Amino acid sequence: MTAYDKSLIRPELRIEDFRFRGEGMPPDRLNRIKTTLLTLHTLEVMAQNIYKFQLTDEPSEFNRQLIAAMTNELTHLQDFQARLYEFGWKPWKLRWAFWMAGFFIGYTSRLLGRTAILKAAIWLESKAVQHYGEFLETVDWDEDTRKIVEKNRSDEVGHVERWQRLLKSG
Repeated sequence: MTAYDKSLIRPELRIEDFRFRGEGMPPDRLNRIKTTLLTLHTLEVMAQNIYKFQLTDEPSEFNRQLIAAMTNELTHLQDFQARLYEFGWKPWKLRWAFWMAGFFIGYTSRLLGRTAILKAAIWLESKAVQHYGEFLETVDWDEDTRKIVEKNRSDEVGHVERWQRLLKSG
């Protein structure tokens, strides 16, 4: 796996980076890619909402870190949404349920305080690292999509590391 810069929040995209995909792929391969992209997109809906509802209006370093994490998750969401459309698919209609789950986890952890926010974020990102790893091993991605999944997994590893450091520092 390629080493990625974990401090990069939003990688550059150019118009030529977008293209239609999947032509000539066998249906079983396409189905696995579709199922996985839908899963990743839906989970990123939840992730960005968790961070959004953990934020307070205090201009603190902690909130700055949450804003950066939320923005990074929004980038992941956009990555997968664009990829779904490039393959000719659409996001899952019931993703609103994950939006609600993100609201509940984010807002509840915010009410419980900084330690709860960090523990929720570590839990979320650890699960994301696990899911991304499984999908990298089990899905026959096209090269461009694999790079996106690898980069996003690297971002999630960076989030776990950041939140663990903050939790240890008190």
